[in-house]
Amino acid sequence: MKFIFTCGGTAGHINPALGVAQRLRELMPDCEILFVGAEGHMESELVPREGFPIKTVKITNISRDISLEGLKHNADTVKNVFSAMAQSKKIILDFKPDAVIGTGGYVCYPVLKAAHSLGIPTAVHESNAVPGLTTKMLAGTADRILVGFEESRQYYKHREKVVVTGTPVRREFRFSDKAAAKEKLGLPLDKPLVVSVWGSLGAAFMNKTMVGFIVKALGDPFFGLIHSAGRSGYGKMLEDMKAAGIKNAAERGMDVREYIYDMPLVMAAADLVVCRSGASTLSELTALGSPAILVPSPNVTNNHQDKNARVLEKAGAAVVIPESEITEDKLLGSVSLLLCRPDTLAAMSEQMKKIGVSDATEKIADIILDLVK
Repeated sequence: MKFIFTCGGTAGHINPALGVAQRLRELMPDCEILFVGAEGHMESELVPREGFPIKTVKITNISRDISLEGLKHNADTVKNVFSAMAQSKKIILDFKPDAVIGTGGYVCYPVLKAAHSLGIPTAVHESNAVPGLTTKMLAGTADRILVGFEESRQYYKHREKVVVTGTPVRREFRFSDKAAAKEKLGLPLDKPLVVSVWGSLGAAFMNKTMVGFIVKALGDPFFGLIHSAGRSGYGKMLEDMKAAGIKNAAERGMDVREYIYDMPLVMAAADLVVCRSGASTLSELTALGSPAILVPSPNVTNNHQDKNARVLEKAGAAVVIPESEITEDKLLGSVSLLLCRPDTLAAMSEQMKKIGVSDATEKIADIILDLVK
């Protein structure tokens, strides 16, 4: 069998597709899998790292800026959509897939539309509680709409096509051993590790906060830190750290990276994760049972990250701090308090595992195979 996965823009869209692709390869070692992504985006780097081929099409986003420049950008996007559909048709006709699956990002629209026009079964997965623009536009033509939350059904007209699956994670997130992970990373077993990550592209406000956090944490470094600044913010954060007088941070246990490529290993080693609350990230936390401090992004549609975070907070799996209330002192205080309470962290870990949908990846793989049949 042959399958095309399409996704792009952020790791939150790419990683679920990788998880399902890995599952299909486990079930059918001889199956062929091709990814289609957006030209110039991070899927071109992340997908090949996992051993899958990828082709790209030119597609741009929708600007919500009501201005002449925004209108011009959107006019170009419309042109790109038609061009991307033509490119997608050629890729599909050459590859001849049995099914096409989209997991988020603007690139999903032209690829799934092209597949539908050629009579090929399609499925789209929406990890957030509230559907994004691409999912809304595909809901009428996709054969299956896969969602992460039961509450999501209400947002779709064709509810007979909606299946609640949870959000899939890569297989590496499903098998964790903290001691083994720390040993592999060369980290001391008796020193707590905090992992700080704010999305694959980074978050300027949180990077700035983390600079102050690191300055103060280095005064009494009883825990280690691995912080992902993101591609958009890494250079600026290094400049800010230099201006703040931070030297040899990594050698002193405070490791700042552009991106955490070995995320499953690093998160498995973490005693506490500090992060956003996108659905894909939360699925990884629940798969590993990682206690977390969540700072929902205020810059998302329908405030869905806060809604996601409150579910974990209510279950006792996470602490939620709105970005409007975040300061370096408050964050450091919250981190220090939790790290000094191992029983609390253990209880949070257990609750985190209970919330997760452990077989989301398997469910989606089965649905795709049923579609093909």
